[in-house]
Amino acid sequence: MGTIKTCEFVSPKHPDKTCDVIADSLLDAFIAKDPKSRVALEIMGGHGHVTVSGEVTSEATVDVASIIGNIVGKTYKIAINVSQQSPFIKQGVDTGGAGDQGIMVGYATRETENRMPLEYELSRRLCQALYQKYLTDGKVQVTLDGNKVLAVVASFQNAKTAEARTMLQGLIKAEEYLVNPAGDWEVGGFDADSGISGRKLVVDAYGPEIPVGGGSFSGKDPTKVDRSGAYMARKIAVGLLESLKADNVLVKIAYAIGKAEPLMAKALINGTEEIQVPKEYDLTPKGIIERLGLRQPIYTKTASWGHFGRGFAWDLP
Repeated sequence: MGTIKTCEFVSPKHPDKTCDVIADSLLDAFIAKDPKSRVALEIMGGHGHVTVSGEVTSEATVDVASIIGNIVGKTYKIAINVSQQSPFIKQGVDTGGAGDQGIMVGYATRETENRMPLEYELSRRLCQALYQKYLTDGKVQVTLDGNKVLAVVASFQNAKTAEARTMLQGLIKAEEYLVNPAGDWEVGGFDADSGISGRKLVVDAYGPEIPVGGGSFSGKDPTKVDRSGAYMARKIAVGLLESLKADNVLVKIAYAIGKAEPLMAKALINGTEEIQVPKEYDLTPKGIIERLGLRQPIYTKTASWGHFGRGFAWDLP
């Protein structure tokens, strides 16, 4: 027996991911007009309603309701409760400090070409294939024993069980296929369930085998190290994987709100050797933002299909 691992992935029409798309679409709209916008938005939606809550400090004027309507439909009732960034947070960020405290995690492995865990990448690819066919709410889950696929679970709105099973059988060899195990279903997305932005953090990152550190990504501008620090941690992990010829690298960076330099920056090589992150990496929020080009409207594309292993600047060594 090898090591048994399971990972799931969800389609862009999943209610939580729809909320992430709304959050990052709003973020991009502000950054496109004012690259130094401070944005921290949370979205809750479902059953004909969308609520926007959070803080925005920006020179830009954005038609929030129109952007949301373009994503979910013009008939939705939209509630907006947004204020400016707290002056107590602002004073720390204005001096170049981190926008929050927390521990950010980055990971890279040689299991796949894009340096992502195998169980994660398989579940993502299968979910993408089913979504391309059905364009609906759905989930895929893959269980591995080493490199052997034990089970594939797939639940997709408007997918006929036999058709979807045949499709999966042509894509991947598994011992068991569980397709729509609760039965075929036609009502999904916001019509079936509510969603909240930031709730699929494990799907956004590396799957359940790799620890998550700080908060969620979507809806946050890059002064929030929850996002920018996690992106930099991934870049460091990929870089160390290549430079050290390692099999896997796990990076952890810890910040204090209002402080520019991290309190901790370490990497675990092959699960056994711990080293300090090399000084060549500028881990201040300003340094990360500049190196990764994070003051651009690039975030909507990260809200679907994961934030890592997709050729972003932080995926490159």
